[in-house]
Amino acid sequence: MKKWFVCLLLASLISSNALAKETRKLKKPSPAPVKKEQKISPQKEAPFQALLVIEANTGMVLEAVNPHLKHPLASVTKLMTACIVMEKLESGANQLTDIISISSAASKMGGSQVYLKQGESFTLEELMKAIIIASGNDAAYAVAEHISGTVEAFVEEMNKKAKSLGMNDSEFHSVHGLPPDPGQSQDISSCNDLMLLSRELLKYPKLLEWTAIQTEPFRNGTFIMRNHNKIIAKLPGTDGFKTGYYEKAGFNVVATARKDGLRLIVAVLGSPSARIRDSIAIEKFKNYMAKYKMAALAQKGQNIGEAVFLPDGETQSLQAVAASDFSFPVLREKMDAVKKEIRLPREVEGGVEAGQKMGDMVFMLDNETLGTIDLISPAQIKKVGFLKKILRLIGLG
Repeated sequence: MKKWFVCLLLASLISSNALAKETRKLKKPSPAPVKKEQKISPQKEAPFQALLVIEANTGMVLEAVNPHLKHPLASVTKLMTACIVMEKLESGANQLTDIISISSAASKMGGSQVYLKQGESFTLEELMKAIIIASGNDAAYAVAEHISGTVEAFVEEMNKKAKSLGMNDSEFHSVHGLPPDPGQSQDISSCNDLMLLSRELLKYPKLLEWTAIQTEPFRNGTFIMRNHNKIIAKLPGTDGFKTGYYEKAGFNVVATARKDGLRLIVAVLGSPSARIRDSIAIEKFKNYMAKYKMAALAQKGQNIGEAVFLPDGETQSLQAVAASDFSFPVLREKMDAVKKEIRLPREVEGGVEAGQKMGDMVFMLDNETLGTIDLISPAQIKKVGFLKKILRLIGLG
């Protein structure tokens, strides 16, 4: 019995060992850990919806992407508000010293504001700074009421001005650019139209003073306004104009900067962030300011060309002068390629008046005309009398 039990135990051990070996033989190696599925990142959001870069003096387009795309403006709308005010100041209809009393409606504006209270009083200049620097919606509303009596009347003036400037892509429905309430329409414009407006605004040095300010005290220094246009602090030479944002509009900016006589304007509409918007504008300024130079091709009053013979004049020759300055943005490597064609008569009969056109001068580059200026008489030269003319003929005059 004991022998039988020992045999059975040995057989069991041998069988278990064999099974274990077989199991090890058949066992599959552990699979490699499954890599987590990599999410395919969505297509990068466009850095902007529209962009335009121009040289301010001539309006020459340096770069354009969707320049006529109609886009919500947000607070960039305030540039047209400012344009109406500057026009009123220039005409004398209003003064910067005007005192404006804050209405209940103005005190209830949301968004960016300077927290105006009903019954407070400020000068027009104080409120214009609040509009331009702090993007105060409440200040824009108060100024519009003061200028036109009602905000609705002021908006009518905004649209009339837009039409007169040829801003055919634009519609204004507010003085501040806040998101419209249900049933209301957005303020819209295009990069092209904003350039027309910007060039108009450059006529007003006082406005550029305001748009260049980075910080300014308000309400006797109890509130410090900070310019929403951060490009001013980041890029030397930047002195305007305005930023704007709400969700549907994205991040917008119209900026202007000047370097060595070259002034550029950049408009960026519909960027996904302020950082992207500002970096694009700064990049464009740096790029084109490095490439172009403002060539001063003529100066008002400068003597031009050969003297014109005046056989009948008290003075028998005349040096024509440039009637105006003429500058043009030219690629730096092509500065020496600009050509000038002077067109003057060899002689003019009779006398001439001061400022009388004598001819012109044409500026050319690569067979394209850059511009033309008049050449004029710098002074009056009277025609001599008959006797004086006879004496000249015989060599005695």
